[in-house]
Amino acid sequence: MTTIGRRFSPGVIGIYLLLTIFALACLLPMVMTLVVSFSDENSIVNKGYSLFPDAFSLDGYRAIFANSEIIFKGYGISLFITAVGTVLALFLTAIGAYTLANPQVKYRNHLALFFFITTLFNAGIVPWYLMVKKLGLLDNILALIIPSLLFSAFNMFLIRNFMESLPDALRESAYIDGANDLTIAFRIYMPLSLPALATISLFYAIGYWNDWWNAIMLVDNKDLYPLQYILFQLRSNIQMLEMLPKGAGNEYTMPAESVKMATVIITIGPIALLYPYLQRYFVKGLVVGSVKG
Repeated sequence: MTTIGRRFSPGVIGIYLLLTIFALACLLPMVMTLVVSFSDENSIVNKGYSLFPDAFSLDGYRAIFANSEIIFKGYGISLFITAVGTVLALFLTAIGAYTLANPQVKYRNHLALFFFITTLFNAGIVPWYLMVKKLGLLDNILALIIPSLLFSAFNMFLIRNFMESLPDALRESAYIDGANDLTIAFRIYMPLSLPALATISLFYAIGYWNDWWNAIMLVDNKDLYPLQYILFQLRSNIQMLEMLPKGAGNEYTMPAESVKMATVIITIGPIALLYPYLQRYFVKGLVVGSVKG
């Protein structure tokens, strides 16, 4: 059998066909969201979500961009806090993980237990708010970054476990060559831990990008509202208007459903662009060949 014949054998064609069907099935919800965001509200109410609505409309996007200046400003705020917050949170998490993965650190297991307790118990909203207020993190841009900067212990343990799987010969040989812990951490362990760091950075980026809670609790200045909080307010206002009884001056059908889908389309952009870039690190075997036997 020729190479081309083996490449396009019935078994291979069947696998490609199944993968294509699976890919289309995964893509269908996103296509549905996009179509519904351009659908007329009456069509959605009468027929539900459909790939082929009775009528198309831009009412959802018009409602969102009725005050475009606020939307674009919120977009900029969200991009800023996502970029800065992700970098800082990832840095703190990686440093903590390397410390717990270093067998020469005394009482590292006791420190790990201290961090583990935070995954089981939470002080609550009131102590959290009082602490944030005491630190002066009210009504400023730091209020959207610092409170979420206290890294997740779960993420730290993921990176620590990854670093512990690296050969100890890396650290020992670096010590022999005169390297200190900072050099070993940033020149050896961090580059080799890129798959884990990329995964955690995606978690942090999604958390910062989708955050609206800090804006509700800590920010009153409208110039500091992130995109998610602005859209949250918009959806709440539309739902409130939708609940008003129909009558004189209220015959217009509010585009509640189309606004929801348009919100998804608008907010998914940065994360959808970030994920393919980080995905290449998920499958890289960076440790292979790092230590010569």
